Amino acid sequence: MAKVTCIGILVADLLGRPINRLPERGKLVLIPQMELHVGGGANNTGVVLKKLGEEVVMVGKVGQDGLGEFIINSLRKEGIDPKGITITQEYSTSATMVLVDEQGERSFIHCAGANQSLRNADIQDEFFHDSDIVHITGTFLMPGFDGPETTALLKRVKEAGVTTSIDTYWDDSGQWLNVIEPYLPLLDIFISNRDESTRISGRQNIVDNAKFFLDYGIQIVAIKMGEEGSFIMTQNEKILVPPFQVKAVDGTGAGDAFAAGFLVGYLKKWDLYETGRFANACGAMCVQAMGATDGVGNFDEVMDFVRKHS
Repeated sequence: MAKVTCIGILVADLLGRPINRLPERGKLVLIPQMELHVGGGANNTGVVLKKLGEEVVMVGKVGQDGLGEFIINSLRKEGIDPKGITITQEYSTSATMVLVDEQGERSFIHCAGANQSLRNADIQDEFFHDSDIVHITGTFLMPGFDGPETTALLKRVKEAGVTTSIDTYWDDSGQWLNVIEPYLPLLDIFISNRDESTRISGRQNIVDNAKFFLDYGIQIVAIKMGEEGSFIMTQNEKILVPPFQVKAVDGTGAGDAFAAGFLVGYLKKWDLYETGRFANACGAMCVQAMGATDGVGNFDEVMDFVRKHS
């Protein structure tokens, strides 16, 4: 069993489905399904990693409120120790309204809340000093942590001899490379989707896009491509990994499930194809259920899914 420290956003997700139109101002639209889930990249990736058999340390920030208690209690139920989570009175817990249409595609309305106050100083050495990987997720959604604070933390992690990984999110501010460039040389693993990575690199061609990040010294780049699968590249190898054909119910957390599966493959030293196939399977299983983590099974169940769909 390996140990992964997940650092990043913790969010209370209110999911509504199916939402094919918004109400006119002052009006009401009825929908058949609405559920409250724990989300955010750190939670989603960490919970799936735990399901896949890895030890997880969760690090993040929540408000001193009911949603914060909901997140912490949910993590405990998953068998994850929340000791790395700071409770603040300054902000409310981060929350997202997730609008899911009939095809499972999502739109979001997000309140950064406590996530915006996470700082390098909140993260104690004991949270990562004996971990195999430190994985930061939610980049661009943590304005107080993105940039210099992330750079400072990654320097500490590298000094401790721990592998570093990051998974990007959408940058609503449009800063992209300006935010992330200072710490790209401190990363071993870079995970992103095609749109976000292209916004950062400015390169449309998938190979040129991945090479942009490798040129900073990153060891391995994984680009999530949704229904097209994924693209993985190192200095010596590149491969397009085909997707699994499944009926999507809710795409929430699929990218985070992919990241968890990818890190498991990396830790097990699988080849790029096997790693990508396992990661794609985690993402495919995720979209078949409501919520960010409910659809993904344990390690054996994911392996069975891969075999049945090969």
